Amino acid sequence: MKLSITEVAALFSANYSDPRMITGVEFDSRKIKPGNLFVPLAGARDGHEFIEQAIENGAIATFWSQETSAPSTITAIAVPDVLAAFQTLATYYRDKTAPKVVAITGSNGKTTTKDMTESVLSQQFKTYKTQGNYNNEIGLPYTLLHMPSTTEVVVLEMGMDHAGDLTLLSTIAKPDITAITMIGEAHIENLGSRANIAAGKMEITAALAKDGVVIVPENEPLLQPLTAKLTQKKQTFGIQTGDLAAQILEETRDYTRFVVDGHLYQIPVIGSYNVTNALIAIAIGQLLGLSVEHIQHGLATFELTKQRTEWLKAFNGADLLSDVYNANPTAMSLVLDSFGKLDVSGKKIAVLADMLELGPDELAMHAQMIDHLNGYDEVYLYGTRMHALAELIPDRYPELIYRLFEPTEKEALMQGLKQQLTPTDSIVFKGSNGMGLAEVVTFLQNN
Repeated sequence: MKLSITEVAALFSANYSDPRMITGVEFDSRKIKPGNLFVPLAGARDGHEFIEQAIENGAIATFWSQETSAPSTITAIAVPDVLAAFQTLATYYRDKTAPKVVAITGSNGKTTTKDMTESVLSQQFKTYKTQGNYNNEIGLPYTLLHMPSTTEVVVLEMGMDHAGDLTLLSTIAKPDITAITMIGEAHIENLGSRANIAAGKMEITAALAKDGVVIVPENEPLLQPLTAKLTQKKQTFGIQTGDLAAQILEETRDYTRFVVDGHLYQIPVIGSYNVTNALIAIAIGQLLGLSVEHIQHGLATFELTKQRTEWLKAFNGADLLSDVYNANPTAMSLVLDSFGKLDVSGKKIAVLADMLELGPDELAMHAQMIDHLNGYDEVYLYGTRMHALAELIPDRYPELIYRLFEPTEKEALMQGLKQQLTPTDSIVFKGSNGMGLAEVVTFLQNN
């Protein structure tokens, strides 16, 4: 980062003559390093309370919104709202660094698509991407302020819970290329309908460059009238349909091969749903002028963020497919379908936990998973909402072994899996992050 205190202060009409250079920006006082700007955000506790620790760790400047004065040992830049100042600074640094900005959203697949896209673009450009899930009103400006000043392309993941969220993030980042992976049911409890979710996702184009591009799934009718209103270019993708269409050749547990425009691509992950994510990365690579060879290599070697479709080993050698970071009906059905088609030597087992924030139709949405249990030998269901699915299994799949566990019975779930698991078995885990299936996965790895 190359910003002086004087330069930052001037953004907020403060006239400081302090040429010292800021070495970085942090809102966690424990992470402060010498030369940093401290951003005292309001959380469970007010960040202003930690100013002394920030100074002790080397902070030389801070935003300040309290009536009481900051300690005299630090340069305090007065602002009415610390979070808004943080976001303003991020936009300023984005403009000063001037990278191409790629923004990705969607009900599922955001992180995987971000990882694929960054891997592709890094074949030719100095790239930086959202770390982990830093994709909200705090995480996105943090990402921008942490990109190196030499960054040529920044790949941003943008999340949303409510209407208006992506308008804010788009305004902060001012993207050149935007992409929507899919419209599912995530956060439908807050937004009311898939149509409202689609409208919310389209907010990612709120500050899209006039010569920018929006990339959307071909098979999503809810997006078609919304993209028709844009003056920017639209590009579509899909399996055997869209401007960029893929034909899948082979799906295995370790890779998926597909053809686009006569060129063969391979990704080191399972599933047709990951092919659509890869199509976004291909489209962005093409828009930024990468060769087919660079795109192929970037996709073949990309690394997933943890807990996204991650193959692991159980204590006894059984295969575990962990996809436990989040879940909605569309995402769960896609994972179940792909896993269900795999050729495995032992039992094929699904461990499914409740999907949260689905609103008044949540039980019906859980029951819909009955259409996606073909090919499974055992199913473990965890949570009160999974009762709706359990009730349908005996009639639909009379030979399928299933077990139902209440939210208080996680220990019983773990012990039951441990006792029944053989070294040749394969298990897929899918559920909302709040259900804590990651703990079950870790238990089976270590016990």
